Amino acid sequence: MCGITGWVDFERDLSGASGAPGARGTLKAMADTMACRGPDAEGYWADTHVGLGHRRLAVIDLEGGAQPMTVEHDGRALTALTYSGEVYNYRELRAELRALGHRFRTESDTEVVLRAYLQWDVGMADRLNGMFAFGIWDARNEELVLVRDRLGIKPLYYQPTGSGLLFGSEAKAILAHPDVRPVVDRDGLRELLSGVKTPKHAIFRGMHELLPGHLLRFSRTGLRLHRYWALEAREHTDDLDTTVRTVRALLEDIVERQLIADVPLCTLLSGGMDSSVVTALAARSLARRGGGPVRTFSVDFAGNERDFAANSVHSSPDAPFAAEMAKHVASDHTNLVLSLEELADPRTRAVVPAAYDSPAALLGDGYASLYLLFRAVREQSTVALSGEAADELFGGYGWFHSPALRDAGTFPWVAAGYDLIPTLSGLLDPGLIAGLDMDAYRAQRYADALAEVPVLPGEDAAQRRIREVTYLALTRFVPFMLDRKDRMSMAVGLEVRVPFCDHRLVEYAFNVPWAMKTFDGKEKSLLRAATRDLLPESIAERKKSAYPISHDPAYDAALRTEFDRLAADSSAPVHSLVDRSGAPRPEGVGWPSRTGLEFMVQLNSWLETHELDV
Repeated sequence: MCGITGWVDFERDLSGASGAPGARGTLKAMADTMACRGPDAEGYWADTHVGLGHRRLAVIDLEGGAQPMTVEHDGRALTALTYSGEVYNYRELRAELRALGHRFRTESDTEVVLRAYLQWDVGMADRLNGMFAFGIWDARNEELVLVRDRLGIKPLYYQPTGSGLLFGSEAKAILAHPDVRPVVDRDGLRELLSGVKTPKHAIFRGMHELLPGHLLRFSRTGLRLHRYWALEAREHTDDLDTTVRTVRALLEDIVERQLIADVPLCTLLSGGMDSSVVTALAARSLARRGGGPVRTFSVDFAGNERDFAANSVHSSPDAPFAAEMAKHVASDHTNLVLSLEELADPRTRAVVPAAYDSPAALLGDGYASLYLLFRAVREQSTVALSGEAADELFGGYGWFHSPALRDAGTFPWVAAGYDLIPTLSGLLDPGLIAGLDMDAYRAQRYADALAEVPVLPGEDAAQRRIREVTYLALTRFVPFMLDRKDRMSMAVGLEVRVPFCDHRLVEYAFNVPWAMKTFDGKEKSLLRAATRDLLPESIAERKKSAYPISHDPAYDAALRTEFDRLAADSSAPVHSLVDRSGAPRPEGVGWPSRTGLEFMVQLNSWLETHELDV
């Protein structure tokens, strides 16, 4: 996958040629913060007003894909690229570019991206199919170009300075620059607590995320943003049978493309429909190629057969379904069973805010367990395929089907309980929470999001609302889930690919009428019809169940003990933010009651190296 970073400054000599200190030391410090994203190699390149850094996770062309990569003429670099991600149509693009006269010295997709820029300038972004974030320095006109994939699968942050710009795959890369302070102000804290991923909004003062489907151009004349892709409302003219066949054909092509790698790969298998579809298609593709069985991984918790209790988001335990699907496709399956000691280990919990550059607790222990799963996966595989975005595309969540949640007048997942604020009662200073006016903040973010939704003339009110909910999910909830998957996987140097985020499938499914997506009265009817032959009946009919968490009450007790220790410790960074009013704390076991405790414990760890200015 890789980690990228860079620094442009039109008032400094960053090359070091003039005798002034160059950029290399600072670039190395910025890149070193992302060593886990790229454990295989590091590289740096600098010119007069620019420096680029790279940490590499080698996946394709292990020997030839070193970065930053340049194209030179007469001994002078014309362009330089630092790149993260995968372009799944790079072979077709390379053939097209060769026909246009380009010569390649590697087999990497990195060089294809660089040559595509030379051929088509920023128009090359429209031609890329994949997940990517990259920066190109064009020395011919002293311009930096940043590009991010359509769904925002790969992160990319930037921060303007007085005379230049900094960028990085993660906020921590920018925060490592000596001119940047790690300050979260009032708006940053609102964003952190909102349960909504606002496009472009980074929580640190002065910092931004490059919007998905956008590119940025920065030169002496200033900064310009350009949108090269967006969801559009189009009339769906295919009948049901054609729609089912189209979804199936797209999925087959997508998974086939995403299995390209020069390193071991696997699938993440929960036993739900989405991951099972990806696994079944991967198994078929590998069998056609004469490859071995697909390797699969799932996660469970010690004592879960005793402790599991169904709730509004967890309908059934994963383990029996994952085992059944693994047997169905004859996969090489590993079910990782996590102990209470592993999950409650303070070192494990501290990984989450370190990887995120902020506390991340909305899914309770679903971050720490994912990290532990990925750590085990990385011992055997470098690439994993996962099922994110299928529920958002095909209507898998309960809030698509419940009128009370769907029409709640706010983000439907917040109405469904993905809301940190109630779980912080009795934990976080109520005066601080009241001063943030979270209701007004979310209301404004909700209004802003609705204003973006594309309109299809003649659409009735019910279908219009489903389009709105789908748009909200794809632009405000999927990014939240993708961030979680990226940060936890990259913390161990594992690349995770997400077939359901292929823009061709997203564009098509976004415009399929709701009546067709639920034609048999069930959740994800369309996806089930397109893939039923791949699945055991029990998995095809399984009700949606969210990523698993521990249901062990001992975990909640350990969390409470840790919070009480911090609340009583006057030297703890979080001590001054603790609620001293005596208000009752959330009771119960598991999600969502433990999320507030998770947040406060992580907040303490995070405040050791970051600042709150609220």
